[in-house]
Amino acid sequence: MGEEAEMARLQNRAEEAIANDDPDGAAMNMGKAALMASQLAKRQANSGQSQWLRGTEAFFRAQEQAYRALALFQRAGGQTPASSGVCGSMRLAKEHLDKSIALMVDAAPRDGHIQAGTAEWIKTLEGMNADFQCR
Repeated sequence: MGEEAEMARLQNRAEEAIANDDPDGAAMNMGKAALMASQLAKRQANSGQSQWLRGTEAFFRAQEQAYRALALFQRAGGQTPASSGVCGSMRLAKEHLDKSIALMVDAAPRDGHIQAGTAEWIKTLEGMNADFQCR
C-alpha cells in the first residue's frame, strides 16, 4: 500500500499545483505519479490489476501533457492561436487519454475516481483545445 499511497499523494500534489496556477509543478507531479503507476503495473504481471494500473498511467500521462501544454501556452504569453508545440502536447494528451479509456474498459475497476476522471478529462481536453484554438 505504500507505493499506491505515494502515487495518490503525487496526484494530490499535482491537483494542488494546478489549483495554485502552477502547471509546471502539476506536470512534474503527474509525471511522477505516472511513473509510479508504471512500476506498480510491472510488478503485477498479467493481471487485471496490471491492466488497470497501465490505464491509470496513461491517464496520468494525459494530464501531464495537458499541464505541460498549459505551461508552454502561458510562457508564450497566452496568445491564441497557440503554438504548434502547445497543440502537439494537446494531441499527445488526447492519445494518452484514449489509451487509458481503452485499457480501463476491460479491466476490473479498482478506483472509481480514476474512471470518472477519464470521462471528465475528455471535456477538459476539448475545452483546452478550444481555448488554445488547436485543431
